[in-house]
Amino acid sequence: MPLTVVVGGFFGDEGKGKVISYLSLVDKPDICVRTGSINAGHTVNLRDRTWKVRIIPSCFPNEETRLMIAPGALFSISVLMREIDETGSRGRVWVDYSSGIIEDKHVEAERRDEYLMKTIGSTGQGVGAAMVDRVLRRLKLARDFEELRGMLIDVPREVNESLERGRLVIIEGTQGTFLSLYHGTYPYVTSRDTTASGIISEVGVSPRSVSDIILIFKAFVSRVGAGELPGELKPEEAEARGWVEKGTVTGRLRRVAPFNIDLAKRAVMLNKPTQIAITKLDALFPEARGRRKWGELPTEARKWINNISEELGVPVTLIGTGEDALDMVDLRGESQ
Repeated sequence: MPLTVVVGGFFGDEGKGKVISYLSLVDKPDICVRTGSINAGHTVNLRDRTWKVRIIPSCFPNEETRLMIAPGALFSISVLMREIDETGSRGRVWVDYSSGIIEDKHVEAERRDEYLMKTIGSTGQGVGAAMVDRVLRRLKLARDFEELRGMLIDVPREVNESLERGRLVIIEGTQGTFLSLYHGTYPYVTSRDTTASGIISEVGVSPRSVSDIILIFKAFVSRVGAGELPGELKPEEAEARGWVEKGTVTGRLRRVAPFNIDLAKRAVMLNKPTQIAITKLDALFPEARGRRKWGELPTEARKWINNISEELGVPVTLIGTGEDALDMVDLRGESQ
């Protein structure tokens, strides 16, 4: 019963959409489950097309994969419907009865809160306000909305039955380890636990069911909003290195810093991954761009990857070398 959990290793923006869309095409999962909420966007690039999704699972490029939204997830109905149309996934998106629904009042409450918007740097999507209502047991759930009736399903049952049949399930985490409400740079964090253990709890599967945990790091560190960022570069330094990025949801410039091995080691401690994925290798080694075989990577790039693997004590199995989902060096089952 293969169950793969995909987790962000830093502060989000590590390339989870790229890795998961690649896995959808190569590994062909039966089910992909999205956790988290609409304050985290995942970007999928495939064959000169780009999608930015906030609640639809990033496995949508595989038309055979069932796309599910976890009972622990929070979303707005308008965002869901728009993404179903944009991704052409109508008829294969399923929502758990207990998924939480963000309403306009939650967005308005959050955007009126100066502490959240200015000090913390909230995305202003109503997620925190909706989570408060959920804790107080007054949040409306998916089962309360007529427009979702035809999409409702028991996600924990579907996932566990698929696993019992020996089919692959991918659980898609959001944001990153150090935005975790419990393990992140509090108070500059999100409203949930974003580590592997928190992610699977949102879906309704046992930790004993997990086969693989893929922890994703980008070749440099970035974060949106306030909070500490060790080694942060000045904007002009980031531009000189070609590391200028904008957040998928907010459009704000991401703050950036070089790869931080100490942060990575702590992320490994918190998540206990079986594999590591590194994205944007081409940002450090431009000659690696678009390469799809280990032997095609520059010597220095291979040394850098091997050093990361040795330092962390976990094999690096997936290496992103470009924007397209298929620009990937896949070392699973191979010796370097």
